[in-house]
Amino acid sequence: MHNFTEMDSYLFGQGTHYEIFKKMGAHPVEQDGVKGVVFDVWAPHATAVSVIGEFNGWDETKHMMERVDPAEMGVYECFIPKAKVGQLYKFLVYTADGRKLYKADPFANMAELRPATASRIADVEGFRWSDSAWMKKREAAEPYYEQPLAIYEVHPGSWKRHPGREDDGFYTYKQFAESLADYVTEMGYTHVELMGISEYPFDGSWGYQVTGYYAPTSRYGSPKDFMYLVNYLHKKGIGVILDWVPAHFPKDAHGLADFDGSPLYEYADPKKGEHPDWGTKIFDYGKNEVKNFLIGSAINWIENYHIDGLRVDAVASMLYLDYGKEAGQWIANKYGGNENLEAIEFFKHINTLITGRYKGVVMIAEESTAWPKVTGKVEEGGLNFSYKWNMGWMHDFLDYMKLDPYFRKDNHNKMTFAMSYNEYEKYILVLSHDEVVHLKCSMINKMPGLEDDKFKNLKAGYAFMMGHPGKKLLFMGQDFAQLQEWSEKRELDWFLLENPKHRGINEWMKALLHIYRKYPASYQQDINWNGFEWINANDSYRGIFSFVRKPYDGSKRLLYVCNFTPMAYDDYRVGVPENTKLHLILNSEDEKYGGTEKRRKATYTPEHAECDGREYSIAYPLPPYGVAVFEY
Repeated sequence: MHNFTEMDSYLFGQGTHYEIFKKMGAHPVEQDGVKGVVFDVWAPHATAVSVIGEFNGWDETKHMMERVDPAEMGVYECFIPKAKVGQLYKFLVYTADGRKLYKADPFANMAELRPATASRIADVEGFRWSDSAWMKKREAAEPYYEQPLAIYEVHPGSWKRHPGREDDGFYTYKQFAESLADYVTEMGYTHVELMGISEYPFDGSWGYQVTGYYAPTSRYGSPKDFMYLVNYLHKKGIGVILDWVPAHFPKDAHGLADFDGSPLYEYADPKKGEHPDWGTKIFDYGKNEVKNFLIGSAINWIENYHIDGLRVDAVASMLYLDYGKEAGQWIANKYGGNENLEAIEFFKHINTLITGRYKGVVMIAEESTAWPKVTGKVEEGGLNFSYKWNMGWMHDFLDYMKLDPYFRKDNHNKMTFAMSYNEYEKYILVLSHDEVVHLKCSMINKMPGLEDDKFKNLKAGYAFMMGHPGKKLLFMGQDFAQLQEWSEKRELDWFLLENPKHRGINEWMKALLHIYRKYPASYQQDINWNGFEWINANDSYRGIFSFVRKPYDGSKRLLYVCNFTPMAYDDYRVGVPENTKLHLILNSEDEKYGGTEKRRKATYTPEHAECDGREYSIAYPLPPYGVAVFEY
C-alpha cells in the first residue's frame, strides 16, 4: 500500500490537502514489520527520481522512486528499510533533457547545517508540550484586536553570542529561549517575532531567501529544540510570531528553482516568475499544488510548532504584477491591470482558513501600499489579514523625528496624518529591522542634535508611538538606543546598558510597555475614534502634541503630552475633557530615565480656565522634549 493515496492526490490537486506535510517529505514508518523511512516528492516533469543519502552511500541507482499517484500528478515514492532519523539525503532528479539535479527535499523537517545543503531525516512527533494554559488563553482572547500586542522583533543569531567560538557562537534554541524570555518578561513585551527561522542558505539574507519552508533552521538546533523554545516562551506568557516568506525564493541549485528541470514552483514566464531586483523566483499562485505547498507550510508551523501568528513578508510584491519591474518586464492580468489575481485569491484562501481554523492565531501583512481592505473581510472584498504593518505611519514618523526641531513646525501634519486613515485597517505601528540597516542609521543616530538631545528626542518619539492607536513592534536593540546599525554578523551591544543614558532609554521603554499593558485605554479601542481624542493636534509652532486614550468603560483614561522641541514651558497649560483630578504616572525628566528630577508633584487638579477648546485645564511645567502621561 502506498503512503500517497488517491485521496491525497485529489486533495493536493485541489490545493486543499491541509496535512500535506504528513505525506510529502521523509517520514519514519514501519511497513510489514520493517522499520524505515518513506520518501515522497512532487516532480511531474522528471523522467525518474532516486533517493540518495547516508543510508545507501549516496548510490544514485540503489533506491529509484516509483511514480505512484493515480491522477498523473507526478508524485514519486520510495520506502527505504533501515534509513534512520538523523541521516542526510537528497533527491536526484533526472530531467527530460538528460540532466541530473541534486535537490534538497522541499518538505524536509530539517536541513544540514549551511553551507552544506542536504536534507536530514527528522522525527517531529512525540514532543511533550506543556503550554496548554497558553493555548486555551489564546483561543479565548477574542476579539484579538482588543487585546494588547507589543512585539519584540528579534534575530536569534545576533541577539547574543558566545565569544570566541568557531561555530559563530550562536545560542542554541534552548539557550536563546531562557535568555530571551527573561528579557522580554522584564521589559513587558507581549510577543516575540522571530526572523530567519525557516531554513535558508545565506546568512546575509537574514532568512528572507528560504529553501526550507517546513524546517526550522539547523543553525540553532533541531526541530524539537525549536519546539522547546516555543513551549518555553508560552509557559512564560509570551506569544511567538514567525516571519514567513511566500513571496519569492532563491535560485540556489539545491532549492525549489526549476525543481524537476523546468519551472515547477515558479511561474514559467520570467516576466511573471522572476524578481529582477532581488534575483529570486516568484511562486506560481495559479498552481493548486504550489498554493498547497505554501498553505501546508503555514499550517505546519501552527500545528507542529504551536506558532501564534505569521508575519507575511513582502505582500505588495505578490499583489502587484509590476512590483519592482520596468515597462516590458511584466505581463498584465486578463483585465489589463497590474493586480495579481491569483495571489489575491491565495491570500483570501489562506487567511480565511488559518484565522477560521485556529482561533487567536494572527496573519500579519507587511504591505507598503494603499491597497484597500488588507484587513477587510473577504465578503466585503478584503484580504482578511488580521493586521497590517503601518508603513505610512513609520515613514512619516521617522521623517518628522529626523528633522531639526526648528523645521518640525512645517511638518507637524506628519505626526497627525495617520489618524485620518486609522479606521481603514487594523494596524501595527512598526520600527523594524529594515529601519536600522543599510546606512539608514540606528534609531538614536536618526535623532537630531547633540548627544543629550538625541536621547531626549528618542524618548519623546517612543512615548508618542506607544500612546498612538495601533499595536506596536520594536526591533531588538532599539529599546536601549543601540548606537551601531544592526548587523547579522555580531551580537547586540549589550554593554551599552552600563551607560546611564542607554540604561535610561531602556527603563523608559520598559515603563511605556508596562503602562501599555496595564491600561486597557492603550489597546482596547485602537481601530475607532471612541478610543482616541486629540486635545491639541495643531500646536505646530510649539511642536507639542496632546491626546487622550480611552477604554470601553471610560475609566482610567490616559492623557499624553509630548514636546518635540528644546523649549521649556514652565506654565504650559493643557485642556482636559472634564473636571477630575489627574495623576502623573510618567515623567521623562525622572532621573531613572536619564533626567534630572527626583520627584515631581503627583496629582493635578483642573482649574476652571478655558484651554484647547475645553472648559477646564491644568498647568504643568513641560521641560525641553518633555513627555508627561497622566491617568484620570
